[in-house]
Amino acid sequence: MTSDVQRNRQRQRELYGAPLAERVHRLTAALRISQAQLAAALGLSPAMLSQLVSGRRARIGDPAVLARLLLLDQRVAALPHPVPAAEVAGLLGEPAVPAPRVEQLRAAADALRRVSEPARLAAAAVALAPGFPELAAVLRAAAGPVRGS
Repeated sequence: MTSDVQRNRQRQRELYGAPLAERVHRLTAALRISQAQLAAALGLSPAMLSQLVSGRRARIGDPAVLARLLLLDQRVAALPHPVPAAEVAGLLGEPAVPAPRVEQLRAAADALRRVSEPARLAAAAVALAPGFPELAAVLRAAAGPVRGS
């Protein structure tokens, strides 16, 4: 094992409590899925997951991917192993975070309106939409209805 791989696995241990290989192998075994299927469910490329598992990369760069991994691991830990086949599809298709409540969206939109003009909020929504659709939705709500269309 090269020193880079050892260093990356140690960093994973510090960041995630264990090397990602252990967590990924535990999930793929419990769910009886391939590493590529797990990668797809997490929103990560199979190549990137492979690099993380092998220790060629140390950390998951996308917080949403990490959230999905941690949530899936938590839910799988609460189920019998191997996870019944009828439950696997549901687990893999669940969102990483629950949908925000209407009150939360209103509060966030109100806060944004207090610090920025509607046109700037709308522009920010357009810029963020490709990578962060949930944030773009809040920004659009804060910007209010589109006028003059």
